Amino acid sequence: MISAPVKAVHFGAGNVGRGFIGALLVESGYHVVFSDVDKKIVNELNERDSYDVHILEKEESTQAVHSFSGVPSQDDDVIHEIADRHTRLITTAVGPPILEKIAPTIAKGLHARRQANSGPINVIACENMVGQTETLAKYVSEHLSAEDKAWVDQNVGFANCSVDRIVPAMPNEPENPLDVGVEDFSEWAVDERALRAPIDPPVRGMTLTRDLSAYIERKLFTLNCGHAISAYLGFVRQRPTIDAAISDPHIERVVRGALDEGGAALVKKHGLDAQEHAQYVERIMARFANPKLKDDVVRVGRQPLRKLGREDRLLGPAYMAKSYGMPIDNLAHGIAAVFHFDVADDEQAVELQEKVRKAGIEKTVSEHTGFEEGGHEHRRIVEAYHELKAAA
Repeated sequence: MISAPVKAVHFGAGNVGRGFIGALLVESGYHVVFSDVDKKIVNELNERDSYDVHILEKEESTQAVHSFSGVPSQDDDVIHEIADRHTRLITTAVGPPILEKIAPTIAKGLHARRQANSGPINVIACENMVGQTETLAKYVSEHLSAEDKAWVDQNVGFANCSVDRIVPAMPNEPENPLDVGVEDFSEWAVDERALRAPIDPPVRGMTLTRDLSAYIERKLFTLNCGHAISAYLGFVRQRPTIDAAISDPHIERVVRGALDEGGAALVKKHGLDAQEHAQYVERIMARFANPKLKDDVVRVGRQPLRKLGREDRLLGPAYMAKSYGMPIDNLAHGIAAVFHFDVADDEQAVELQEKVRKAGIEKTVSEHTGFEEGGHEHRRIVEAYHELKAAA
């Protein structure tokens, strides 16, 4: 008798879902059920037997992905898949604003799982934000009955994580629309303390840790920080891609300086080995310079208001460094570039530019950074804003 495959339900069949999380799950022996609002991509997932993940390094290679299917995210089939006793994991890669929208469906699925007596399950949201799975858990809880909440508390692990892999848009339209390009490097660290069941089978490339905060801040305040500053300065200096931006000596100097400033604070806060962290920074700088990735600066810079969050990739390291009395001159320069990000089809960019026009740069910087007008940090950001404007 052939046993049914172990399954994972993954919300979000975009490039990150297919090229990173889904690919690792399939490689680890899971059948991945992708759930997405895009019915066209769902149909492709059901009509095709495989897709390729292209590793975009000097020596290119491909990884074939085979065991998957697709269901529309508003369809009852998603609920049935979550309730299935063979499903061991629920993962997401939908973008932070969408977590609230998928929460009702996950809640219905967990209700059905409780009724089916299908046992415990883990949920891991793989978004680039701090406390992403915790946030999803709060949204899900709003749609649960008291009985469901009691069961979920005992049987559903909502585990925060840190994810790291650059997944750019494919430069050319592939023959198979499911194909995706990624860098070779990947990191997926998960808070094992929050799990309610073993990760079984183990996921290749997933690290279970009891000190997730160090992973999260190291990645967010280094990789994401440098990526964002490269994008915003690249936009100002008309460099279309991240590799083109980081090849600009001015941008390279500011990015490296920002990572050094944030890095000094990370080393102090988490007790990191300074030499190992310096090597981590060098590896990240090399990743930015990878000409095979062709990562568009507009794509990386999108949703600037979210990226200006108090604990996010730009202000997070700035406030951490400030708390230790350390300089933030390069971080301030990178933050200033965000206020020049003028992209017509990005609602947050349009909103930010409108605020700059109506309220002026001084008040807008204060509102979105929390730095008091006239203070050293505020003054440095405003000065850098005008320097960038004059040089543009």
